[in-house]
Amino acid sequence: MQNRFFAMMARMKLIRRWGLMFSTRDENLSEHSLDTAFFMHALLALHNRRFLAPGEEPLDLGTGVLLAIYHDAAEILTGDLPTPVKYFSSEISEAYKTVEGAACQSLLDLLPADLREDYTPYLLPADHYPRYLPYLKAADRFSALVKCMEETRQGNFEFRRAAAQTREAITAMALPEADCFLQDFIPAFEKTLDELQTQEEL
Repeated sequence: MQNRFFAMMARMKLIRRWGLMFSTRDENLSEHSLDTAFFMHALLALHNRRFLAPGEEPLDLGTGVLLAIYHDAAEILTGDLPTPVKYFSSEISEAYKTVEGAACQSLLDLLPADLREDYTPYLLPADHYPRYLPYLKAADRFSALVKCMEETRQGNFEFRRAAAQTREAITAMALPEADCFLQDFIPAFEKTLDELQTQEEL
């Protein structure tokens, strides 16, 4: 029997994001998932190294990366629903969650039965890794913030308001790891390659 799961995953690169916005450069779901993965890894590393409470079990970085890689897998089937539409009302948000869950289950059903258990926690993480979800949301927002910053640097003011709103949303999460990343690492995304390669303080 031919198994189609990974062929479907490979279609992430065909899903265009930011469909309601004019972009100087298109971003696809595969790129977004990779960005989210390395932001997730960073946030969990910061948590474990700087913000771990006494007696608290460290978060697993590998688990976090896998959650990020698959966090928007449903969009392979649904497409990217723009944020203003997704959160227009609680009814739409709840309906879309149902659609997302059904899409993820459809993807899982493409796997051989003996492998599904290994992928279910990453495509349907709420019941398996709830402790990771705030960091996943923050990582997702950092990916969006960097996209907005890239666009505004190119003079595309279409993204100016989205950048401000995304930054505010990250701050409102009150995650110390996200605050740290926002302060210490995000400013470098405003730099040119030449500036990034200098030894001066960013």
